[in-house]
Amino acid sequence: MPTKVAEDFLAALADELAISDARYDQACRSYESLGDWLHRPESSVRQYDPQVYVQGSFRLGTAIRPSNDGEEYDVDSVCVLRDLDTGDLSQADLKALVGDEIKDYRRAKGIQKPVNEGNRCWVLTYADEAQFHMDIVPAIPNSAQRRILLEAGGFDTRWADSAIVITDRRLPNYEDVTDEWPTSNPKGYAEWFQERMGPIFDERRQILAETISASVEEIPIYRVRTPLQSVIMILKRHRDGMFEGRYDDRPISIIITTLAAHAYEGEAKVADALFAILSKMDNSIEDNGDIRIIRNPSDPLENFADKWPLYPEREDAFFEWLDQARQDFAHLAKQVERRQLVESVKPRIGVVASRAAERMNPPSSMLRPAAAAVGIGAASSGAPAFPNTRREPTSPKGFA
Repeated sequence: MPTKVAEDFLAALADELAISDARYDQACRSYESLGDWLHRPESSVRQYDPQVYVQGSFRLGTAIRPSNDGEEYDVDSVCVLRDLDTGDLSQADLKALVGDEIKDYRRAKGIQKPVNEGNRCWVLTYADEAQFHMDIVPAIPNSAQRRILLEAGGFDTRWADSAIVITDRRLPNYEDVTDEWPTSNPKGYAEWFQERMGPIFDERRQILAETISASVEEIPIYRVRTPLQSVIMILKRHRDGMFEGRYDDRPISIIITTLAAHAYEGEAKVADALFAILSKMDNSIEDNGDIRIIRNPSDPLENFADKWPLYPEREDAFFEWLDQARQDFAHLAKQVERRQLVESVKPRIGVVASRAAERMNPPSSMLRPAAAAVGIGAASSGAPAFPNTRREPTSPKGFA
């Protein structure tokens, strides 16, 4: 078990990494503004019932501050045209349809920087002082077809209602009218993630709602801070520091988030959650004899590790990172002085470790800044023990 001061430091580190409510609100205003634009009378997509919503770390409440002032926040969003079907148009048609509206939106709003096209999305970059860009993925619903495929495979269909298909210009059938589109389900994933946070999320969401005199339903995931969210933020920053200069090899955030959420068992303190998660993080990696599989909980037919066979160095990098994280945080757990705490993780965490040590005196908040706070808990001693070798992969729980 970690020392009391190590517990305090980890909670402060999560607070230091968290982005402000103002940043989240800025992201919300941006995608809501685009949604309003798509519903204006002159819109070329209004008839298809467009919906724009945020996905990824901004939706889950696991976004972290950029490592330096030169980096931008990456706000991932989806634009779903709900009254279209895969038989109505090609991926290229949908991409162009949405893209034209985004370009018109940029001009109308006076956004100076041009709209860029990514493989799957359009990138809308705001002014430098805003320090963020929004990736907008065109999509159409795919619930019925996905439910059929999941049922055929014996998989959980709880999240199928929010399944979508998206565009990817790298695919050979990109310009063909076909049912074979890339699939996704960010809404379903967010619901699964909220479920994995357990009763702690519900309790803290209720407290926040009462504090600001709002209904529970009005409080989005990102406004509540749970130990699971805090751990994911810490692990992502450790990953970023370790793979500086090796960006293509670094473990992707969705893998870290998924494995951490599987391993979380409702621990109430950040430190307890971190060490429990690190000890079991590779338990939910399957091996079918040929490849490793990290299933998308909201769509178990999707493998988040599908690039590992093509780039085996990425699989090696994941286990390299996990081993290093176990070593670094086991060392941190034994420290009793702030200087030693900082030095134990600064090579990977960076200057944010020093800032976290400076803010340890105030109580760590269980909610986002400006919300209610709770203490860290009783002191303990010793250090967590992590497995020395890779665990044999098994079938993960949580899909049935």
